[in-house]
Amino acid sequence: MKLQHQILTTAVALALSPAALASGAIQATDLDTIVVTATRTAINAQDSNVPVQVIDRAVIERSQATSLVDLLRGRAGINLANQGGPGKLSSVFLRGTESDHVLVMVDGVRIGSATSGMAAFQDLPLDQVERIEIVRGPRSSLYGSEAIGGVIQIFTRRAAAGEGLRSNFSLGVGSNSLRQASAGIGNTGERGWFQAQGAWQRTDGIDSCRGTAAGWGAGCFADEPDRDGYRNSSVSVRGGGKLGDTVELEGHALVADAFNEYDGSVFGGNEADTRQQVFGGRMGWRPDQGTEVNVRIGRADDNADNHFFDHATGTRTFASTFDTRRDTASVQGDFTVGEEQVLSAGIDWMRDKVTSSTEFTVRDRDNTGLFVAYQGGFGAHSLEASLRHDDNEQFGGHSTGSLGYGLEFGDGFRFTASAGTGFKVPTFNDLYYPGGWGNPDLEPEESKTLNLGIAQYGEGWNWTFNAFQTDVEALIGYDLDFALVNVDEARIRGAELTGFVSLAGWDLNAEISHIDPRNESAGSNHDHWLPRRSRNTARVDVDRAFGAFRVGASAFGSGARYDDAANLVRLPGYGTLDLRVEYAINADWTLQARASNVFDREYETIAWYNQPGREYGLTLRYAPAN
Repeated sequence: MKLQHQILTTAVALALSPAALASGAIQATDLDTIVVTATRTAINAQDSNVPVQVIDRAVIERSQATSLVDLLRGRAGINLANQGGPGKLSSVFLRGTESDHVLVMVDGVRIGSATSGMAAFQDLPLDQVERIEIVRGPRSSLYGSEAIGGVIQIFTRRAAAGEGLRSNFSLGVGSNSLRQASAGIGNTGERGWFQAQGAWQRTDGIDSCRGTAAGWGAGCFADEPDRDGYRNSSVSVRGGGKLGDTVELEGHALVADAFNEYDGSVFGGNEADTRQQVFGGRMGWRPDQGTEVNVRIGRADDNADNHFFDHATGTRTFASTFDTRRDTASVQGDFTVGEEQVLSAGIDWMRDKVTSSTEFTVRDRDNTGLFVAYQGGFGAHSLEASLRHDDNEQFGGHSTGSLGYGLEFGDGFRFTASAGTGFKVPTFNDLYYPGGWGNPDLEPEESKTLNLGIAQYGEGWNWTFNAFQTDVEALIGYDLDFALVNVDEARIRGAELTGFVSLAGWDLNAEISHIDPRNESAGSNHDHWLPRRSRNTARVDVDRAFGAFRVGASAFGSGARYDDAANLVRLPGYGTLDLRVEYAINADWTLQARASNVFDREYETIAWYNQPGREYGLTLRYAPAN
């Protein structure tokens, strides 16, 4: 607890220093960073009227993170819960909302399991990622269901700027027998480009669960004090080109196969073979400077086969299969209707389908969404508005909207205000899980959010502050008879302070988040904290180059959280410190070393599930200089 308090106090002190306030993901030299997720059109991140973050490839490599979960830890508005180390089920809570209230996309294609409602963050290989855009706040008025807490879009690796053939390579080892490698090749020509990337990772892991097989509240209900390993093999291909002067084509594919060991039983299994697949294509038509039309198609598969391996007999038996497929298609037109005035309109279609060893009453459903959006600039003022209507095969029509305003004033200050509504349709597990665990009469969950923000951008420094409130109604929860019903309500208030400063050769990023996630439902849990969310988190990243050397540190602190809705199981807060160093052997080769959780802090983000202690790693990277 003392270490956690020290890290949180240090983070607050650094971030509140007037010289140190800054943006936690977009550095001062990157103020013209383009984002597309916030508005479905390309805009400067600095001009967005809703909070956004961008994490690019340079930041990913400098952090020396070994997984997407590690990279997201402590980012503004994000709480993580993990079931026992690398490759284990990881839940992302964005701005205190539920883990299935986050829309996740890969290269513009919606992903996620139609049964659980969550994306498999733990199985998306970081070596395949070029950049990540995080939008905090509801975007259902642009994307439909799921985007209550926000949107996270992951872009896979693409060819470097500048013509010619480029390659990259990395090889790493670390604690718990971690081995990883990646390699890629890409080319950019006058009319087209392509990138192909392969990655592999394997670790013996840690003992994921300290639970027992006896009694309620025993964690994983299994006695398996062994290492729970994980391995992941992936490949991605992405490319595009121009047909004449007005038509552009682009295609992409990502396939990640993983094997995961966990502590379980003969009923739920203790091993899983999973596959994440994302395929997509885009055709863009720009007949003139004021008109652009994009047609997209995509498919995302989330497949899992679970088995039970009996260590005593050496036999492996089948437990279950959960395979879901999401097909999508969209047409969007963007029209410049005046100076700094853009009108967008489009249609989205989606079909979810379930193939499982569990007998679901309904196995597929369609959804069609129509949307219109407006963006306008009027000198120092900016305005954006969007409306969307979704027609779901199971739930009928649902309309959402959002409105945003921005004002720039002296000394680089910018004020923003936004309001939006969101919704989330129930998952197939919610509706149709057999044995009385599902309820086909459930209705979509709904939300309303208000956000106020202020930021200041200077040369070599910047900072942003956002305060928000989200009210969620018709939340799906259990009644006194343990039946799923739309009775729960939640009120979430919070604030986020992020910043960057480059001072005397040091680069400092700071991100601090506070949420007050309250259960507003009538009954015994009224006014309790929503489970598995820490009210306070902070992250500070410090880096500096000394000639061919670069050193860095990341401090992360998390306050206490409760593991259950009744707030009876309290998980204490914690703090960790990571150190890193890298040496540029020459312009193309770099050697990196890291030490994670250097004080060997023991902590849990889910009761009974262990987290890695002190770990070390060494990585050799090759990337040709521009």
